Amino acid sequence: MMTRIQTVAVIGSGTMGAGIAEVAASHGHQVLLYDISAAAVSRGVDGIRRRLESRVARGKLTAATCETMLARLIPVTDIDSLAAADLVIEAASERLEIKQALFSQLAEICQPHTLLTSNTSSISITAIAASVSHPERVAGLHFFNPAPVMKLVEVVSGLATSEAVVEQLCNLAMSWGKQPVRCQSTPGFIVNRVARPFYSEAWRALEEQVAAPEVIDAALRGGGGFPMGPLELTDLIGQDVNFAVTCSVFNAFWQERRFLPSLVQQELVMAGRLGKKSGHGVYDWRTERAPAEVVGAVSASYGPVKIEKISDGVTELDDVLLIETQGETAQVLALRTGRAVVVVDRMEGDVAIVAAADSNPRSATQKAIYYLQQQGKNVLHIADYPGLLVWRTVAMIVNEALDTLQKGVATEQDIDTAMRLGVNYPCGPLAWGERLGWQRLLILLENLQRHYGEERYRPCSLLRQRALLESGYES
Repeated sequence: MMTRIQTVAVIGSGTMGAGIAEVAASHGHQVLLYDISAAAVSRGVDGIRRRLESRVARGKLTAATCETMLARLIPVTDIDSLAAADLVIEAASERLEIKQALFSQLAEICQPHTLLTSNTSSISITAIAASVSHPERVAGLHFFNPAPVMKLVEVVSGLATSEAVVEQLCNLAMSWGKQPVRCQSTPGFIVNRVARPFYSEAWRALEEQVAAPEVIDAALRGGGGFPMGPLELTDLIGQDVNFAVTCSVFNAFWQERRFLPSLVQQELVMAGRLGKKSGHGVYDWRTERAPAEVVGAVSASYGPVKIEKISDGVTELDDVLLIETQGETAQVLALRTGRAVVVVDRMEGDVAIVAAADSNPRSATQKAIYYLQQQGKNVLHIADYPGLLVWRTVAMIVNEALDTLQKGVATEQDIDTAMRLGVNYPCGPLAWGERLGWQRLLILLENLQRHYGEERYRPCSLLRQRALLESGYES
């Protein structure tokens, strides 16, 4: 099935629909922008006009080009008018029954060659296409917000989707200046599945009162290299939106525990604290936010300190062991070694996250902090927490990416591309796993699983296989 795509219909004139319509119009297509309300369509077109005029004012676009693009937009409130479309992109309500009814209607209105796609972020394409005549033409075409800016598009195949349709949609996305990635229809597709641990581990740390929200976010930014902390990001996305996606993925995976929604986030949603858009979420956006509190400078009152690197990740500072986390608490390590222990998280930048054993004398903990400060690190001191904040988050992201790969959802390259472009991770998770070491990640997850006694931290079998091969090469 090959369709010459000239006219594009976009269903839904909200933020995503209007953004997709703008992309299509900017690349020469006549665009039918449909909504059930004339006022909604008008708001959508007005929003596009304002964005384009802003680009003209900044010298990014000529006034003539702006007018040409706007002329390609045709507001539509009669769904029968979509019969002329070669491609339909649905960006309406995230409810399966609504999408199924809509796609059945579109199959009757549109020509058999018309490609029918959904911008859904997590609903099954197979389920949407189930009652559609010629289901081979139904696919997911998932853009990321804001659609005119974000490069990534997930092209999603349902069980019946034709490979020729996928190929054509990928070529179309590239002609629109986007980077397509292919994936099979599975809850959350690539990005919204693999990204779940980034949020869920932060919520767990908050629930267990490990650190204040600003410390958790600072740790993931400064220690993990993420462009934004997970809690502040959920405030920007909208707590209701982020929570709904998590619940959708959790239920679609038959309540798989690694996707368990957070009760703290549910409380925020029920209270109407939805984040920046409501003025209050995890943070109060109506006031200036206080920065994360770093440990003040520790004075060198100990005299010369003997520093000896005992092994990879373990440094001896006189009588104190500074140990990079492998998923055990500082107190467990102190009891095992009979020494004072300070555990440190992975350090990608200038931030060091540390936790001390409760049995440590204060001077021992201070000595370790002083040492890190002398290395130019801003130290964040948190409660004794297995795997700390960065290492366990990265390990869980890598584990989910490996499971996604093993289940045949997408290729290794497409998974890494999706996570870099879709959520701006500093590294693709599978490339990250290779660099950090599969064995190290396996040990960390096994220790977390032992600590909590939960399936949530179960390493996937592909991680075990890669760790075994890594061990074999090294030996």
